[in-house]
Amino acid sequence: MDEPVVRIASGAVRGRLDGSVAVFRGIPYAQPPVGALRFAAPAPVPPWDGVREADKFGPSPPQSRLAALAVPEPAPGADRTDWLTVNVWSPSLGPDAALPVMVWIYGGAYRSGTAASPSYNGIRLAERGVVVVTFNHRVGVEGFAQLPGMPPNRGLLDDVAALAWVRENIGAFGGDPDSVTVFGESAGAGAIASLLVMPSAAGLFRRAIAQSVPGTFFTPALAADITQAIAVAAGLPATAQAFAGADPDRLAAASDAVVTGDHPRWAQVALSRVPFAPVVDGQVLPSTPWHALATGTARDVELLTGHNRDEYRLFLELAGLRGKVTQAMADQLIDGFVPSHGRSDGREAYRAAYPGADAETLYEVVFSDWLFRMPTLHLAQSHAVGGGRTFLYELVFEAGPLGACHTLDVPLVFGIAAELGEFLLGREPGAAAIELGDLMRSEWVAFATTGDPGWTPYSPGRRMTRIYGTEPEVIPYPEVASMHVWDQQRLGRIDLAEPVTAASL
Repeated sequence: MDEPVVRIASGAVRGRLDGSVAVFRGIPYAQPPVGALRFAAPAPVPPWDGVREADKFGPSPPQSRLAALAVPEPAPGADRTDWLTVNVWSPSLGPDAALPVMVWIYGGAYRSGTAASPSYNGIRLAERGVVVVTFNHRVGVEGFAQLPGMPPNRGLLDDVAALAWVRENIGAFGGDPDSVTVFGESAGAGAIASLLVMPSAAGLFRRAIAQSVPGTFFTPALAADITQAIAVAAGLPATAQAFAGADPDRLAAASDAVVTGDHPRWAQVALSRVPFAPVVDGQVLPSTPWHALATGTARDVELLTGHNRDEYRLFLELAGLRGKVTQAMADQLIDGFVPSHGRSDGREAYRAAYPGADAETLYEVVFSDWLFRMPTLHLAQSHAVGGGRTFLYELVFEAGPLGACHTLDVPLVFGIAAELGEFLLGREPGAAAIELGDLMRSEWVAFATTGDPGWTPYSPGRRMTRIYGTEPEVIPYPEVASMHVWDQQRLGRIDLAEPVTAASL
């Protein structure tokens, strides 16, 4: 069979066939953000003549070397600055197909990530009758550093530009531009939570799947203070001009060199080691997602969201902290993350909620709650309160000693055994994992197709939740102990604060 050729707004592209699925890689959706475009909003791609080969992933954006996943090398001869590219998997080309579209946004703590990761191969989803799109967006300093005179949240602006590209061009790949679902995990889910309330993203997608939503959203003052620390590490003034003249890898290395725990004025950021996040600047991102959704923003967008039971266990493992957490560390974490209860009350609330829990269990639960579990639950609650159709899930499947840890949902949904799949599920996943992955994938596709994954919607009164385990079921939200601890917590922007000591963490 001939290699597939598709004509889009900027020109013709030639992809490749993978079985019955046409795959197009490395199509630019915006100009390389270098030179005069460094730290600017994404700019449209000029048209090209002839047929552009779309057989290789575009180069990954500059990013942290602390990334959990390996960053593939660019293809030989590729323009290493052409970061902003999309990839498409389609089971049926042409405008008559009108298939649902699923657009993936990768995670990576807003400091790393690439659509070239083997974990994000869209073929298993595409084989179920949807068009899958993945893309690169700027991360770290390039995407989220707060620089005077430059637009904030450039990584989010890249997301909007990619979705606008999808709306304009996806019909040529067999997709329905009026049936677009964004889905993403971790920082990708945080980006989706942001997109739900960003005016520039309105109308670009119909449905959203947010997997393990992080609760980190910064004030401009905090983001600027973090940028200043990165500038010091790089030996530069914290200006757009100075940063634009610096090699991106130098800036990424400088951000890696900043130890958040050395900056107690960064409040919870000093404890969390997460120096980048969306900035609630009042324009690009006008509000935190929880507040805006509760007032009815995005009520017309159907939302599926959920978290994993043992989210933070992965990070304990990667940091070498398993078996080393002390009670003082757990108490300090509660004091920093549950401020509205007061220092003693926060500890008492968690000890009452988890009687008999040892220090490491408490540490893991508190971090899981603050970073992912409670932000995800509150996102569902806010969307439902605001009148939106909402579905909630929790993944509890035991994947070896790390349990239902962070990122486990990714290989299950994508059905890919490489990279993340091999790390979490083994080189040959067991039958139970394969069966659960098939179920999750089918329910993700059902939601993208109809807006209904097949279980009872979430409501503030009943809180019905899909539980993904060895025996999947639908029950009221099970993490009631943590839910009650956080009942009176109002998630919002993280701001500069009085010193919070993080020396023992």
